[in-house]
Amino acid sequence: MQSYEIETPPWWVQRWIDLLNSYRFKKRLERARKYAKEGNVLSIEFEGPQVLARVQGTEPEPYRVSLSIDPFTDEDWGYVVETMAQECIYSAQLLAGEMPENIEQVFTANGLSLFPFTLSDIHSKCSCPDPQNPCKHIGAIYYQLGDRFSEDPFVLFQLRGRTKAQILDDLRRLRSTGSVELKPEKKAEIESKSSQSEVKSSRLDDNQQNEGEPAVSVPIKLEQFWQYEEPLDPSLVVITPPPDNRTVLDVLGTIPLAAADSRVMQYFREVYQLVSQQAMMSALNRET
Repeated sequence: MQSYEIETPPWWVQRWIDLLNSYRFKKRLERARKYAKEGNVLSIEFEGPQVLARVQGTEPEPYRVSLSIDPFTDEDWGYVVETMAQECIYSAQLLAGEMPENIEQVFTANGLSLFPFTLSDIHSKCSCPDPQNPCKHIGAIYYQLGDRFSEDPFVLFQLRGRTKAQILDDLRRLRSTGSVELKPEKKAEIESKSSQSEVKSSRLDDNQQNEGEPAVSVPIKLEQFWQYEEPLDPSLVVITPPPDNRTVLDVLGTIPLAAADSRVMQYFREVYQLVSQQAMMSALNRET
């Protein structure tokens, strides 16, 4: 039975705990933690990326809980695994069953986030009559998943749509053959995007100055130097949270005030985490 008070949990478990701690109804989390500690979670099973569980409540019949996160597409996973394979340390540690310290940078480099931004990004249901989400039964599964993450970090990948075996097989295949096998429909989609990109590149080349023609001198207008009137390519704009989950307080260090005790610092830390999450949601044009 777990205590859920680990002093130095692995970084990926801490990220999950931070996500839970961002929930504003702390007493509900306390009840959920108690359910998890006292063994009320009877079973947890995986059906692909979805978590199915049974939690014993006050009624004789256990409540049924389901939980899932939006999985990445096959194309996304193809890029992620290819990025992993480019660094020997990622391949070596993953093939050895270990989670690399900075693995999340692989996802952010491809415009993805391994962890959900907020609890609202986690799709969860419970058969209990409590209309609030998360209820204490769903919350208990959150804490149990934290234990699973500590024991097997690849559970995080499974929630995003890839099992440990699939990732390791793709890594081995890429390291040996230099290509990751994707489903036929995904291959066709990537090839279509590639051909469209070549057409755009060809059109740009046609519009550029031919070799041998005299160069035309265009005067520089300083007041317009930083202006760009064309729309930005969305694929070039990547909005992700900081990979190390640090706040302004962590960067600046301890506040030099006598009243800045641990409770004050914890309050500021929660405020900065909330502000950071709201900023991300605003940047992504999503409702909080």
